[in-house]
Parts: sequence; structure tokens; C-alpha cells
Amino acid sequence: MVEAITTKRFHELVPGDTWHRVYGGATAHFVTGSFDEGVEFVRAIAELADAANHHPDIDLRYAGVTVRLMTHEISAVSERDAALAVQISDAASRLGIEPEPTLIGTVQFAIDAMDIPLVLPFWEAVLGYERRGEGALRDPRGIGPSVWFQQMDAPRPQRNRIHVDLALPRALARQRIDAAVAASGHIVSDAFAPHWWTLADAEGNEIDIAPWVDDTDWDDDENEE
Repeated sequence: MVEAITTKRFHELVPGDTWHRVYGGATAHFVTGSFDEGVEFVRAIAELADAANHHPDIDLRYAGVTVRLMTHEISAVSERDAALAVQISDAASRLGIEPEPTLIGTVQFAIDAMDIPLVLPFWEAVLGYERRGEGALRDPRGIGPSVWFQQMDAPRPQRNRIHVDLALPRALARQRIDAAVAASGHIVSDAFAPHWWTLADAEGNEIDIAPWVDDTDWDDDENEE
């Protein structure tokens, strides 16, 4: 049986700054510069994936290609993903395509609720999403942000009960936090740093900046897509 590996183990197997864990798996972005180069790169990835019988999610745009790796049968990253990540990076190098880790990031929405079984079906229906486990929803196309539900112990009147989660490479987290604070935001809590910081805008709408810490065994598997 395939087993999940930690982010720390993934980076032991896949050194360098190209690949990072965010919501949904190990992710890399490559700058191609043209659609034709992107298609050629995707074709090379497809050949590697078929040979390994292990297939990534690929987003092809005019200027770049984003690749996300996850072992879907266990909904986690495994050594299969690490092996394919190395091969994809090698293919990019052969084609003269450069990675751009500053363009990696995944957004998800969190809804705080007193009665999750009551409110979850509403969001499932209105978004056209499918359930993942007991307290999460995902876009069946794999395009839109995932949604997860956080159990509240008591009502919080006069406070937004929907917040955004943003997963980033660790090197980008501090930069984004500083930029947000400079843009009239503030840090609500750093109690769980370096795993996540909670920030808010001037009206109290919240976002969690959640970098995966690459050199520890800590993982956020419960909320991962």
C-alpha cells in the first residue's frame, strides 16, 4: 500500500526551491513564455506520468505551467510524487524552462459554524461542490478553491464567520504579511506561527497565511484538499 510522507521527507527527496507543499499537494510553477513551449512541456510531463502510471494535475496558461502532485488514492503526497517531481524538474531543465516559486499559492475558504451538518449542505448545493470527508467540500473539476468548516463552540456576533486560507512557500509568507500590514491590515494572532498567522483588513475580514514549514514534520493533512 502507498503511504503518505511528510513535507520534510518530500524535501529530502526533492531538494531545491522548485516544489512546495500547499493545499492540494506538492506544487511547482514553470515559466514557459509561450503557449507552444507550454504544450511541449505538458507533453513531456504526460510521457513521464504515463510511464510512471502516476498523473499530476496540470494548469496550462499562455505564459506558464503549474503542476500539482498528489497520490489521489490516499489524498496525500507520497514517494511516487517525489519521484515524479524530480523527473518533471529534469524535463524542464532539458527544455530550458525555469521554475518560478514566487507564483505558487493556493486559496481555500473556511466557514466557522455552530452546526456544520446544517450549513454544509447549503454550500455543497450552491457551489455545486462534492463532499470530502465529514467537514470539507471540493470542486469536482479541481479548479475552484476548496471549502472547509471549522467547529465553533459559541456564537461570535459582530464578526465575520468566513475567512480565507492562503497556503504559500515559507519564504514568501513573511513578505506577504509585511505587505498586508503596510496596506492597512493588522496581525490578529501569531499564536500558531510559524504554521499560520491570522491577519485582518481594516474592517476585520480575516485571512490565514499558512506556509508549510519544509524542515519539520508538521503537516496540515486534516484540511488539505
